[in-house]
Amino acid sequence: MKTSIQFVNLKTSETLDDYTLKKLKSLNKKYDTLINAEVFFKKENDPKGNGKICEIELSVNGPRIFAASNEKNYELAVKNTISDLQKQLEKRKGILKPYL
Repeated sequence: MKTSIQFVNLKTSETLDDYTLKKLKSLNKKYDTLINAEVFFKKENDPKGNGKICEIELSVNGPRIFAASNEKNYELAVKNTISDLQKQLEKRKGILKPYL
């Protein structure tokens, strides 16, 4: 799976890159239909203390899958976004399975 990680108006972080790649690699092991992943990290001023945004768009067979999270730190945002993607992939796998 090809992965592209972009930091929008932020400094790049090697540890965040490694953490995200590790999570995506485990997702790729479970779902072999993944083609491409585009990850965006953004920061937003939020009075509630959140504002660390992670958006991931996956290219798979069929329409693309997208998920985003707005949390208090980037690691938690990545974790929640991957969890949302996993739910969507499970649902799609259940729909496609009878046709295989």
